[in-house]
Amino acid sequence: MSFTPSLGSAFNNTVNRSKQISPLSGMCSFCTEECPGTCEIALSAVLGAQAVYPTTTGSNQVASEKNYPIDYSIFNINGRVFGAEGVPPVYEQAQIFNVDLGVTYGKTHPVKMALPIILPALIKLNWQDYFGGAAMAGVSCVIGEGSRSKDPDAVYQDGKITGFPFLKQILDSFRKYDRGYGQIILQCNVEDDLCGLPEYAVTAHNVEGIEFKFGQSAKGTQPAHLLRGGYEEALRKRSEGVLVHPDPSSPEIQDACRRDVCPNFYSYDRLPLWDEDYLSGRIADLRRAGLKNVYFKMAGYDSADVERVIRIAASVKADMVTFDGAGGGSGYSPCKMMNEWGQPAVMLETTVVRIAKRLKKEGLQLPALVITGGFSMEDQVYKALALGDGEIAAVGLCRSSMAAAMTGKSIGSRIRSGEIPPMFRSFGASVEEIFADIPDLRYLYGKEASEFSTGAIGVYSYLNRISFGLQHFAALNRKFRLSCVNKDDLIPLTAEARELLAGI
Repeated sequence: MSFTPSLGSAFNNTVNRSKQISPLSGMCSFCTEECPGTCEIALSAVLGAQAVYPTTTGSNQVASEKNYPIDYSIFNINGRVFGAEGVPPVYEQAQIFNVDLGVTYGKTHPVKMALPIILPALIKLNWQDYFGGAAMAGVSCVIGEGSRSKDPDAVYQDGKITGFPFLKQILDSFRKYDRGYGQIILQCNVEDDLCGLPEYAVTAHNVEGIEFKFGQSAKGTQPAHLLRGGYEEALRKRSEGVLVHPDPSSPEIQDACRRDVCPNFYSYDRLPLWDEDYLSGRIADLRRAGLKNVYFKMAGYDSADVERVIRIAASVKADMVTFDGAGGGSGYSPCKMMNEWGQPAVMLETTVVRIAKRLKKEGLQLPALVITGGFSMEDQVYKALALGDGEIAAVGLCRSSMAAAMTGKSIGSRIRSGEIPPMFRSFGASVEEIFADIPDLRYLYGKEASEFSTGAIGVYSYLNRISFGLQHFAALNRKFRLSCVNKDDLIPLTAEARELLAGI
């Protein structure tokens, strides 16, 4: 059998025509010359190099289509019937509502979260409600890399950013609901760092947390964007300091353009080439400028690189490192890279946990460690926390939280217009009746919570469901503090699962 998808993909709206697929190639086993061209090969025959990337990106979320042979389903959750950890073993105390899911990370500038959840980096789709819902739920969230490119009014002087008014609007989407839990964090890639975005954000907008990103969209490489404006756009981009291939200023390319045989031009963001010395000095400078919390974002790279990033984080006293496993995603990454690159989250997590335990034995003080990559429901979150065996502080819920932001907004709009979706008609006839957690929000924010965006309410309610589900699983194991959850709460269902547990 093959775990790789066939040559039809939602990434590109491609399909195989035949019901009989060759598992090895992914092609229709019977390929005819009369085929109008519906599969990935046909798309490639027309689009060439551009078919490496999804054609359906934009107002969408994109993640792996691969059916991985290993994920968190290889574990079941354990359960116990005696005693209680974290509270006195009495009926009034040992109950689901007394399970404490709170998390605090960061030693110099502690950040409290109401849940062991973060909302990883995004700056597209319904980002306003994504960040607003994070503040309501009391968790940290991250503004995606390249956010300055979303602002047509951004100002640059000598290659450095000096104006980014849109950033205030982004930050305010979280800050107006901030109730003392979580933090909104600005992610920066190499290009953001080179143009001085971190210090601008800290000094001009009081950004407290910066996340340095190793890789793009957690999928390894930076994207290559086809410049549809041709030679003139290529020259303009290069004059702005952007990497352009091929170089439009080279004599060979200039001659080709004069002869009207110009090739395609691509802009390309720089790969991270940061090292210990650079990051140490850079972070020290930013802290002197007022930066409070430092974050790293890493993916399922080689295990030696994973360890090196954790060591760097420890040496610069970073507050948190998020590791993104294969299977997750939301952005503009090569199709095959999304399906065929990197460690699945369950394998990446065990790698991180093993390394963390070994480094602690060396005496290193480690930052909070987070795992993300394809999580959507409370059973997966609990399994990840348990597999973390005390080394994983939180789990990232990215695409699922954005799905809650988008559907919450859409459903609320339909209800207010009198078009209640059939699925929700039995729950009431108004937003206040149908959105079940509005009373909790009114308790936190007052009566005005009834008028909040239903997209933000959707994120809050989705995370509330995750929280309530986690409390059930924790109480099932008679564990009433998050620190009590460990690998003993997992039942391995396969030989691979037993091997993973034995290795941590």
